[in-house]
Amino acid sequence: MYINLSGLNILVTGASKGIGKSIASKLAEAGATVAVHYNKNMREAENLAHVLGNESRAFQADLSKKDEAANLFDRVILEMGSIEILVNNAGIAKAADIGSKEADWIKAWNETMQVNLNSAGILCKKVIEHFLKRNSAGRIINITSRAAYRGDTAEYMAYAASKAGLVSLTQTIARAYGKNGIKAFNIAPGFVRTDMAKEAMEKYGTDHATADISLERMTEPKDIAPMVTFLASGMADHATGSTIDMNAASYIH
Repeated sequence: MYINLSGLNILVTGASKGIGKSIASKLAEAGATVAVHYNKNMREAENLAHVLGNESRAFQADLSKKDEAANLFDRVILEMGSIEILVNNAGIAKAADIGSKEADWIKAWNETMQVNLNSAGILCKKVIEHFLKRNSAGRIINITSRAAYRGDTAEYMAYAASKAGLVSLTQTIARAYGKNGIKAFNIAPGFVRTDMAKEAMEKYGTDHATADISLERMTEPKDIAPMVTFLASGMADHATGSTIDMNAASYIH
């Protein structure tokens, strides 16, 4: 199967490392021009954009701040002219024990929601407006989590809730804007071997991450990227609104 994404501009959030980096690399391999979003990893993001080629560029934004998502989108449009596909990959998992100080718990909750749901929602709003204004088709691919469906451990309550909100957001977009040529998809990983999963594995042990998977190894970023590329190609547009589980059968819905 040959996928050609040449001529398409794709914004990938959280693209300087982990799942986002693998997604950006696979999309560029198929010919896409990638807007590589990063927060703190400037050198890694700029190096990646250079390696990707296709006139890919790096863009900084701290998605934990309320105005940054909209500003990021506007800068990408200003420099690249258009966006055909949005991949909301950026996410955080802030542990907050239920017995912690209330102010600390609320801070972790709000920051998690801001990055994982609020900023993703704002980017979805902006890109939908962009598609409608241009009267053009477009695709949104949101990286959610199995936690949206099966929940998580108590200290990651905010993470699970934010990802559940993202699933519903995606489904609503798919139902509301399909006839405008706008498609939206969820990909729901479980534990993926990334820096973000490292904290949980260090706390609970590697067995916590691998005990309930049905394959011989833990999912890696390279396992997620081909599915994102496939959805970006338009070959699966009639799956709009759906969630694709990519968690080694640790959760199936």
